[in-house]
Amino acid sequence: MRLFPMSALALALAMIAPGLALADTAPGQITVTGEASVTVVPDLATVSLGVMTIGATAGEALTANSVAVQAVMDRLAAAGIDARDIQTSNLSLNPNYMASDGTQAPKIQNYMVSNMVTVVVRKLDTTGAVLDAAVKDGANTLNGLSFDLADRRPAEDKARQAAVADAKAKATLLAEAAGVKVGNIVSITEGGSFQQPQPMFRMAADSAQVPVSGGTLDVSASVTMVWTLSQ
Repeated sequence: MRLFPMSALALALAMIAPGLALADTAPGQITVTGEASVTVVPDLATVSLGVMTIGATAGEALTANSVAVQAVMDRLAAAGIDARDIQTSNLSLNPNYMASDGTQAPKIQNYMVSNMVTVVVRKLDTTGAVLDAAVKDGANTLNGLSFDLADRRPAEDKARQAAVADAKAKATLLAEAAGVKVGNIVSITEGGSFQQPQPMFRMAADSAQVPVSGGTLDVSASVTMVWTLSQ
C-alpha cells in the first residue's frame, strides 16, 4: 500500500472543504408562475367587410368592384367613420371557368374581383348602423367582427399587478408547507399578456339594423418569479 505524506493529504482536504461548505450553505430557490386576468368592457370594434363583383371581362369586374368599394367607403364616411379608420386590402382578380366534360380545354365564363374593407368603429353604439350602411351600399360578405380597447395599457398593468400578487401568494404557501421561508427575489420574467374576447354578435337578415353587443374582454397576464429560500 502506498502512503501519502500528511502534508499532501492535508492540502487535498483543504481544497475540498470549501466546496463542501459552500454546498451546505447555498440557499435553495423556489420558482412560481403567477396568473391573473381583469374583465373590461371594450370601447371599439373592428369590422372586416368584403366586396365581391363579377364581370364578363376582367376590366368590367374590376370597374364594378371599384365603384362598389368607393360607395361603401363614402357611406362609412357619412356614418362618421374617420378616413384613418378605413382600410382596403386583399384585392384579388380570378377567372371563373365553365364546367368541362374533359374533351376540350376549360373556357373562362367570367371574372370575379374581391376586395376587403377593414373598419375601426370607435363608437360601439353605432356598430350596427355602420354594418347596415356598408351592406346596403355594396359590401356582400362579412369576414369578421372583433372588439378591443383603444388603450390596452391600463388593463394590462392591472393584470400584471394581480399576476405578481398571485405568484407571491403561491410562493408563500409552498414555502410554509415545506417549512421554510421566502427570501429575496432573484428574477421576474413576464410571460406576456393576452385577451380572451367574449363578444356577443348576431345578424338578422330581415332587420333594419344589425344588432351588436360588445360583451366583455378578459385581459390576462402571467409572470414567473424566483425567490431564495431560508430556514
